[in-house]
Amino acid sequence: MGLTPVAPSQTPRILMPALVEAHCHLDKCHSIDRMKGIGGDLSAAIAAQTTDKQHWTADDLRHRMTRGLRELAAAGCALTRSHIDWGTEPAPPLAWSVLQEAATGFPDMTVQMAALTSISQLADREFCFAVASHIARHRAGVLGAFVLHHDQSDVNDGLAHVFAAADRFGLALDFHVDEGLGPYNGLEAICDAALASRFEGPILCGHAVSLIEHDTKTRDRIIDKLLRANISVCALPTTNLYLQGRRYGTPRQRGLTCLRELDAAGVPIVIASDNVADAFCPVGQHDPRAALHLACLAAHLDPPMGDWLPAITLNAARALGQDPVHMDTTPISQLRLCTAASTAELLATRNPLLPLHHFEKASTP
Repeated sequence: MGLTPVAPSQTPRILMPALVEAHCHLDKCHSIDRMKGIGGDLSAAIAAQTTDKQHWTADDLRHRMTRGLRELAAAGCALTRSHIDWGTEPAPPLAWSVLQEAATGFPDMTVQMAALTSISQLADREFCFAVASHIARHRAGVLGAFVLHHDQSDVNDGLAHVFAAADRFGLALDFHVDEGLGPYNGLEAICDAALASRFEGPILCGHAVSLIEHDTKTRDRIIDKLLRANISVCALPTTNLYLQGRRYGTPRQRGLTCLRELDAAGVPIVIASDNVADAFCPVGQHDPRAALHLACLAAHLDPPMGDWLPAITLNAARALGQDPVHMDTTPISQLRLCTAASTAELLATRNPLLPLHHFEKASTP
């Protein structure tokens, strides 16, 4: 592939791969305005969002999901993974089919869907395999689980079933794990299960907030297991900073995983938007670039900022089981152009990331 400028330009521009939104919740987004008195910790957010599900008709879901997808496209994304609350039955929830339908309106974006289930539910082998069977019927389906202070026997059984089901049906795995500041061990349990099963598919662990709470010896042991199990870790700065360490006053801790330590050790790190305008985060944006901008501030990510761009491009694509976009081999439709003189300006500016054909139109006198 060759890229030749139409005409010389004095305007500084950056050409880069399209962005990857590795972790969002399109079934929940843009629901905050119908909730009252929302605040508190993760448990309070879960309770409020559960109550809101009474409004989740097909029309409501379609409207909010389409808005979220439109925002992701405008942010420069070509690959997105949305988690979908699964519910108590093995059959897919309404939101699953509605998102499949909504995604057809965005042919330039690949939309993956990850089932969000409790690890306690998946401790029931029959339930786990039934869910996995349904997910496998969707070419971009992903098996996922929520792991946080569950009964240890449920965690062990659930993880064993999850890895076995993913192997049988050829599914990628995505976990919400240790979403809290406390001495949780879900991340290490996932590593142990992955290593024991010799699972070879993609594994992404989101949140992993409690890693920052462990002593150095424990943290280093877990990081070593992440490396050996080939697990990627996804930081979600907006929701974690908003919910973690909540008290009546100003928070004393940053609810964020150990991005710098993970990166230094060679663990692939990913950064994503997570919840947008719902019970878990009343603000936020469907924009991986904005998430990385916040992570740079919250996690003290050092320049050059280009070193961290793989967290929303190459690393993120690999974590989602997709081939990463390389500039010299990819279709032009998978590239984006932004008016910026440096990667620092790329993150700081609100200048849009535009597909090349859009940029050509915008540049025409």
